[in-house]
Amino acid sequence: MKQIRSWAIALLVMLTGNAAAQCSFRNTAFSSGEFLSYNLYYNWKFVWVKAGFASMSTVQSRYNGMPAYRASLTTRGNNKVDDFFILRDTLLCYNTLDLAPLYYRKGAHEGSRYTVDEVFYTYPNGNCHVRQHRQHSNGTHSWEQHSYTDCIYDMMSIFLRARSFNPEGWKKGNTVNFPIADGNGRTPACLVYNGKKVVKADDNNKYRCLHLSYTELDDGKYKRIVDFYVTDDNNHVPVRLDMFLKFGSAKAFLVGMKGLRNPVKSLVK
Repeated sequence: MKQIRSWAIALLVMLTGNAAAQCSFRNTAFSSGEFLSYNLYYNWKFVWVKAGFASMSTVQSRYNGMPAYRASLTTRGNNKVDDFFILRDTLLCYNTLDLAPLYYRKGAHEGSRYTVDEVFYTYPNGNCHVRQHRQHSNGTHSWEQHSYTDCIYDMMSIFLRARSFNPEGWKKGNTVNFPIADGNGRTPACLVYNGKKVVKADDNNKYRCLHLSYTELDDGKYKRIVDFYVTDDNNHVPVRLDMFLKFGSAKAFLVGMKGLRNPVKSLVK
């Protein structure tokens, strides 16, 4: 029985891997064991207040018996701002080792609302099939599923993928388009390159960064969701994030990083 089970797992891995290959991408930016930490700041009545922390980790794990990257992102506001706005978000994704999406989950406690989004990816017959689940703030659940001939991503998987983009030759305004999924839909989205900028992190270092804007189509217009300032080297580590939220705006600044795959060549001395 053990041998039969092993053959079944091997067959599943082979079939899933072959089908997902169309949505794969080479990873040049990170390896298992990377950990990034950030300070969070909120804009409250035109004043920036230090109000929490965020962290992101990436490790090699397994998903349905196959090797996969497991990436998680947590944001935690502190007690200073809980009276004004509660922010407790946890994002999780599994991708194949060549970055095809497998699973995504976002649990969001924002203000008085708590929602959960999930996306389950499979790749039958060369298509990208997604099952999407949302737990609404009133506790009800909704499910839907769709098949697409093109690839579809979530916020975490596109972030992992984008870190391995090669920006050589990019000019200001260069745009990468892709569809994004959450718990109940598919939305056109894009990354826009805005040039380079030197950014000071909360580790007291300055880094030469690429400035990228993540936008989503909303009511016929592209709405800016977050600006990323990522190191201008092969790691493409986010040094600063500017987040445009429903309640206002927030920023995150890099505090520490360890387990990087490549040398940090973007440090400005």
